[in-house]
Amino acid sequence: MVIVKGYKFKLKTNVNSNQKLAQTAGCCRYVYNYFLNQRIESYKDEGNSPNYYKQAVQLPEKKRELQWLNNCPSQALQHSLKDLEQAYKNFFRRVKQKETPGFPRFKKREQNNSFRLPQGVKIDESKVFLPKIGWIRFHKSRKIEGKLKNTTIIQDIDGWYVSFQTEQKKADPVHPSKTTVGIDVGVKYFAFLSNGTNIEPLNIFRKLQFQLAQEQRRFSKKQKKSANWRKQKTRVAKIHKRIRDSRNDFLHKESTKICKSHAVVVLENLKVSNMSRSAKGTVECPGKSVRAKSGLNRSILDQGWYTFRKMIEYKQRWYGGRVILVDPKNTSRRCPKCGCVSKENRKTQDTFSCINCNYTTNADFNASMNILAAGRAVLACGETTVGGLCETRISCPLGRREGQRQDSCKTKLLHGKW
Repeated sequence: MVIVKGYKFKLKTNVNSNQKLAQTAGCCRYVYNYFLNQRIESYKDEGNSPNYYKQAVQLPEKKRELQWLNNCPSQALQHSLKDLEQAYKNFFRRVKQKETPGFPRFKKREQNNSFRLPQGVKIDESKVFLPKIGWIRFHKSRKIEGKLKNTTIIQDIDGWYVSFQTEQKKADPVHPSKTTVGIDVGVKYFAFLSNGTNIEPLNIFRKLQFQLAQEQRRFSKKQKKSANWRKQKTRVAKIHKRIRDSRNDFLHKESTKICKSHAVVVLENLKVSNMSRSAKGTVECPGKSVRAKSGLNRSILDQGWYTFRKMIEYKQRWYGGRVILVDPKNTSRRCPKCGCVSKENRKTQDTFSCINCNYTTNADFNASMNILAAGRAVLACGETTVGGLCETRISCPLGRREGQRQDSCKTKLLHGKW
């Protein structure tokens, strides 16, 4: 199998290297904005816009016209055009799938300082050579494995970073574990596993929320573009960076621990964007419990469920495991003993109590057990797509008809035959 990994390190820059990196990023940003404007104007005048290949042949002429573009590596400028082409493809894909379109936007000087180099980069221990920039040291915190494919230079609030994308071929791995686990993600517990263990949430945004609000109030009172305005903007950005880095560190550690311990991980196919949608409504039709829903949305987004799921998916491929996504419908309302589904089974947030057989347990643990059962049903039925339990009201992948209760997948599952 082919494994693609990224290694990100902070560069040890000085005044000279900072200037060269900023100039290169500025050249790439100019090329991106110039040709984006060309596409927009061409569409307004002619009804169509030039693609990457038509714009790439114009790049040498533009470099002869503007001599300062020659100070930037030519491949970095070409990749700016490729990024623009990809932004248009993403836009049309979202339109086709009836999602939020996200038309390509012009890059701003203080927000989009980055560029990519596919070739010409050399690594020597803790130094990296960048074409037309020279050798720069970086904080090498781990060994870089694999063949270097491309290098991206990014400016963050606390300096410049280098990101190496590598590719390596390995034999198909076999997971050392044979266990299967179902995971229910939530707010009170970040994750509750079907083996009875739970993971406490980090809630890093909640911990820094008051400090962030104070700094943002001070930022709003500064005169725009003044020296104090820029200093305060840096303070706010550093808090956001601390939140982002802490959350990513937490998610990486927990996802790695789970993937190393279990061969099959079963998760709910949650639509986080829909779950965290605002309840404000419109003027004609205002929403209900807007303030409470706003707090719940912050708690949901603070957990990073979607990032957690993506980390588990690619790490399971590395370790030779598997991830199964199941339908989240009724996972918290179904009784794992008798199969009774009712909203009365969960009258409180913490406790599940079946109205049919009086089975009582922790609500999150019950949901994780149902998620695990749904994943085992998917494995037994041979499904390769997202799905849940094969109930009698839907068609079974094995071809059983509606009404065959005793031979249904759900009945076999509940009686412990799987």
